[in-house]
Amino acid sequence: MAQQKGGSGGKGGKDGGGESVVTPVDLREALEVRYLRYALSTITDRALPDARDGLKPVHRRILYGMHVLRLDPGAPFKKCAKIVGDVMGSYHPHGDQAIYDALVRLAQDFSSRYPLVDGQGNFGNIDGDSAAAYRYTEARMTAVARGLLEGIDEDAIDFKPNYSGEEKEPIVLPSALPNMLANGAQGIAVGMATSIPPHNLSELCDAALYLISHRSATSEQLLTFVQGPDFPTGGVIVDSRADIVEAYRTGRGSFRVRARWDTDPQGRGGWVAVVTEIPYGVQKSRLIEKLAELISEKKLPLVADVRDESAEDVRIVFEPRSRNIDPKLMMETLFKFSELETRFSMNMNVLVDGVTPRVVSLDEALRQWLDHRRSVLQRRSRHRLAAILRRIEQLEGMIIVFLNLDKVIRIIREEDDAKGELKKTFSLTDLQVDYILDTRLRALRKLEEMELRKELDNLTSERAEIESLLGDDGKQWKTIAGQVRDLKKLYGPQTEIGKRRTTFEDAPAAVDLDLAEAMIEREPVTVVVSKKGWIRALKGHVQDLSTLQFKGDDEMDTSFFAQTTTKILVLATNGKAFTLDASKLPGGRGHGEPIRLYADIDEGADIARVMPHTSGASLLLIGDDARGFVVAQDDLLSSTKKGRAVLTVEPPAKLKIVTEAEGDHVAIIGENRKLLVFPLEEAPRMARGKGVRMQRYKDGGVADAKVFAMADGLRWTDSAGRVFNVSKAELSEWIGHRAEAGRLPPRGFPKNNRFG
Repeated sequence: MAQQKGGSGGKGGKDGGGESVVTPVDLREALEVRYLRYALSTITDRALPDARDGLKPVHRRILYGMHVLRLDPGAPFKKCAKIVGDVMGSYHPHGDQAIYDALVRLAQDFSSRYPLVDGQGNFGNIDGDSAAAYRYTEARMTAVARGLLEGIDEDAIDFKPNYSGEEKEPIVLPSALPNMLANGAQGIAVGMATSIPPHNLSELCDAALYLISHRSATSEQLLTFVQGPDFPTGGVIVDSRADIVEAYRTGRGSFRVRARWDTDPQGRGGWVAVVTEIPYGVQKSRLIEKLAELISEKKLPLVADVRDESAEDVRIVFEPRSRNIDPKLMMETLFKFSELETRFSMNMNVLVDGVTPRVVSLDEALRQWLDHRRSVLQRRSRHRLAAILRRIEQLEGMIIVFLNLDKVIRIIREEDDAKGELKKTFSLTDLQVDYILDTRLRALRKLEEMELRKELDNLTSERAEIESLLGDDGKQWKTIAGQVRDLKKLYGPQTEIGKRRTTFEDAPAAVDLDLAEAMIEREPVTVVVSKKGWIRALKGHVQDLSTLQFKGDDEMDTSFFAQTTTKILVLATNGKAFTLDASKLPGGRGHGEPIRLYADIDEGADIARVMPHTSGASLLLIGDDARGFVVAQDDLLSSTKKGRAVLTVEPPAKLKIVTEAEGDHVAIIGENRKLLVFPLEEAPRMARGKGVRMQRYKDGGVADAKVFAMADGLRWTDSAGRVFNVSKAELSEWIGHRAEAGRLPPRGFPKNNRFG
């Protein structure tokens, strides 16, 4: 419980000699009330933009202050110190630096898509350098800002007293363009924030015209016209169309923005990558500094050097470590590790009708602006109508004067109460008489009736048009549509400021970047493995290996064609898989080196098979106890010499069969010479484990197995080299289910129980 002292007495807190008044206040309640008041003030008067003009109070006050100073686009520049001082003294009672920072951002063409302030002097740059002090810089409004204020002196909007109550300031600007979407907004309030990307004004005009004619249009329909964000610094958005549509439908989402780049050919087949646009909000100097740091720390092994060759335009040059590197792969590494790719979060949290904070969709945001424009049109029309009625009244009085000019002059000269006599004689109103009396007699003699009647006719016609406009909703929307079309002509795609800067590309597939592989020059090799487990790689694809020499009594076991970038899979009988790099294998001049130098294979284990890795392919692994499963080759890859445990075998069992799982059926034969054929789908797919039984035996284990396509039949080769092929119809007796015993193979099957 807090205590609040009251009273207006003298020193000591006493009131008229009595005791000081103490009012008990609940501390929690007091804090809640005060904090809520502060939070609401932050939300409505500082952080969130108004959905109608897209401005926060500080920006609105800056523009209105410049309007009061008559800093129109064609006017001479004035010192920013003068602007900041006037705005702070009359409208925005906060720090001068906060006002100046907001003014500077409105003038930066890399921060604002359509700058509202035309700055003269140093207003900072994309490197992150700050602007010069406000005593050195000058500013005036741009044509875009003039459009936001258009009609402000014609009763288009409401005003409220400023903080001191001595002057008036606008509650919202007339906003002849959808500034909230065109320039975007950023802000952090209490418990909520806003983040709206900038958009292309020409596209917004097209969407607004469609919304005028289709008032119930959805965000998805409007996205036919509005492609997405259009950042002042350009860049490339790499999100899918579905994600973009969902973000605008809900008002929340994010966009992946990448730098724009291209390759620049150099001499002798060399090249460099050149970045010409960087993501919105990224400081170029900080980006270069971070990239140089990554290169020095060898976190970007594909990049040899980075240079900033920027002048007025951005030009960042990346030199590859080798000319054989794929440019796209190098850039993917840069996107992954640096701010060359950023994510812009969208949260269209705005003040709806200037009062209620709410997250709005694209269609609601545009609808808020259009409804505001209609209100502005009605108010300006009524203001003009009032001026016309006043002028018509004056003209009618002047025509009476012209018809009775001599009599009027006599009354003015001779009568003591000229005003009363004129009203009485000609039945004039106070307005008419005041206007007549304010007109010089010399001017009265020069009046021409035809000119008066012509002006009267024109005003009467305009009055009828305005009254018709105010009474017809259709005409009002037609007028607004005409204004939007005029706006599009000013900022259309054919204009320099209206061209779209940010483009769109399909989201790239997720790539597991193998940087070591990217550094290797791709060349063909022939991998040779001996019976005793020695391995080597011959240059090129060698067809004839008959002259190849082996050490001692060793001999050829297997060979296959590969590339220097190929991964080599080594499967050991203990169920482990190891990965070798073809580029690191010894050359073919000697006898090679033992595989055990490259892989930590246990002493009691032997090599079951050596083969090239094929991405996306699968293998059937079976131990000599007939247990096994299907595994993806990608799951066998490992980055260390210790390898990866795959098939769990319990000694004395060992991994015996490693065969490609290409087909739809498995043929397996045991040492008991029993053959079984069953569908491949009955063999489970696993990344590691013990597996399941493939065939049942009373004695012995598995002899051989293969995967085949039933439509092509089961094929084997006998010891004499003859090829046999058994069709599906002929295999019907052997087709069963996994874990069955099978039966004796067809006639002609090899005596060694191998498929060959």
